[in-house]
Amino acid sequence: MAGLVVGVVGGAGGVRVGEPKQRAGPLPLIGRVIEPVYRMGIGYRNRRFDRGIRVERAGVPVISVGNLSVGGTGKTPMVMHVLGVLLRSGRQPCVAMRGYVARGHGDQTPDETDAYRRAFPAEAVPIVARADRIVGVRELLQRDGAREDCVVLDDGFQHRQIARELDIVLVDATPGRSVFGDRLLPAGWLREPVGSLKRASCVVLTHAELASEAHLGELRAQIERVHGRGPIGVTRHLWIALKRSTASAGGDDAMLPLERLQGQRVLGCCAIGHPEAFLRSLRMVAGAPELVKEIVLPDHDPYAPETLDRLRREAEKHRAEWIVVTDKDWSKLRSVSGDRWPCPVVRPDLALVFDSGREELERAVLGAVSGARGA
Repeated sequence: MAGLVVGVVGGAGGVRVGEPKQRAGPLPLIGRVIEPVYRMGIGYRNRRFDRGIRVERAGVPVISVGNLSVGGTGKTPMVMHVLGVLLRSGRQPCVAMRGYVARGHGDQTPDETDAYRRAFPAEAVPIVARADRIVGVRELLQRDGAREDCVVLDDGFQHRQIARELDIVLVDATPGRSVFGDRLLPAGWLREPVGSLKRASCVVLTHAELASEAHLGELRAQIERVHGRGPIGVTRHLWIALKRSTASAGGDDAMLPLERLQGQRVLGCCAIGHPEAFLRSLRMVAGAPELVKEIVLPDHDPYAPETLDRLRREAEKHRAEWIVVTDKDWSKLRSVSGDRWPCPVVRPDLALVFDSGREELERAVLGAVSGARGA
């Protein structure tokens, strides 16, 4: 089966990888001078929130999915999973996010927003995408005929202005991205100290497919020491198929087996916070890493015309038979005519797979919305 290509590689113990160096922060040297000031500011802010200052309730139960660091940890797949759990239980959720758009491209739809719109009908999951999320949520809930009875915050752990019934915090298991070996911004990539895990309702380990059992065991122990309990769940992000948009099918996706990439010349391109996971999976699926050319763009890159030209030139130079991008990148590329590309453009159909803790997490989600009124 196509879905086994990545899963079998990982095996029960995950992909055996060496321990790379911890990634350096945006300003690793001068950042060490600035870091204490940043720490004091974060501490002051959190103490105010702990006392309830400037914390408001939305009027309905709120579930937050977030993390401690800058960069992707798998929040969007987890938010989609939570939304699915709520919808299947008969709830009427909405999702609220900041709605990040690259500077100078304010007319562009945020890629996460587009991903949610393609995954869920607008009438099933309304989206609030604005910096002031509490105002946006209240406007949504106060409109005539509003049916929403709960809110899921995308990237909400630091957005403490909104009170929440459940705080799900994701910790990336990828070696070299450990929050326990990182520093605060701008010396490292932490938005707040690791000690903030104490206020999380539960912790979930993500990207276990990239870690060894030894590394996962170490992370479990570190989380338990800080949080007081080990992670409620451990997840993997696995490719199960390829999606290709076809104009002849009215824009619907054609599903292709992963084997279509094996032994082919492939150009992989991504503009996400965690490119390592995407590129590692691409190499494994293609089965011939020497035939895979990679382009890594800044997170949330808008894919300006010059970037599209570069992508096309690289595909032609590499004689690529496939261009592979992430679903978030496709949000910006799907309006580009297929005639522009020298080969098909596809993206992985990604599955969030639980090694453990799925039932426990889903019980926590349903308990949060059934046992609270959010007011």
